[in-house]
Amino acid sequence: MGERKLGPGKALKAVSAACRDGANGAVDPRDESMQVRSPGGVFSVRWDQRGSATALGQLAFFAEYLEATGLFERWLKNCPLSYTSPNAPELVDVLGTWMLSILDGHCRYAHVGALRGDGVAPSILGMNKIIGDDSLRRALGAIAPAPDVKHSEMERLAQEAQLARSTRWMQDQLKHSIAQATLQPWILDCDTTIKPLYGKQDGAVVSYNPHKPGRPSHAIHTP
Repeated sequence: MGERKLGPGKALKAVSAACRDGANGAVDPRDESMQVRSPGGVFSVRWDQRGSATALGQLAFFAEYLEATGLFERWLKNCPLSYTSPNAPELVDVLGTWMLSILDGHCRYAHVGALRGDGVAPSILGMNKIIGDDSLRRALGAIAPAPDVKHSEMERLAQEAQLARSTRWMQDQLKHSIAQATLQPWILDCDTTIKPLYGKQDGAVVSYNPHKPGRPSHAIHTP
């Protein structure tokens, strides 16, 4: 088929020469870059062992997964939050800030401020900016409002309807993200840890307790 035929000796020399040329022209892994497609566009990712570490260093690859599966776009599209004010933040900024805060391990709204100086993470998700903790608190309160007795009957009904829409929105996104896994046979292996309890605590029951028989405990299931 037109291939050049080489004898065993010549083939060995050709392979050795190719390996030698590759070694001489090898690129330092720190200088190599890869193309990652994310909701914010295509980004070049390069490893730099000399740089400082960041908690969101793997975000580009997670964003590529979200872009390939369409999960982030679907999450935004079906969100039951809508604003009427022209000064309100965009939906992608609200949900993007919420997700980045969760990925960064935040447990309080005030911790969102730690993301304000990150100029890379928002662009990877196609965001315009990181919103403030007050804006995020108000947005989540609008997505899933908590009915209060001081509100009128009409207001409570509207809040309950909004809460039902928000619950259905999140449940649908969760079901969609695991739908393919439910079509495959799999085994869930759980280990049970018995934690003896002292005093009165919620969820404490008297059951199997090899360390302290007869004492209330929590059964912690770890998959």
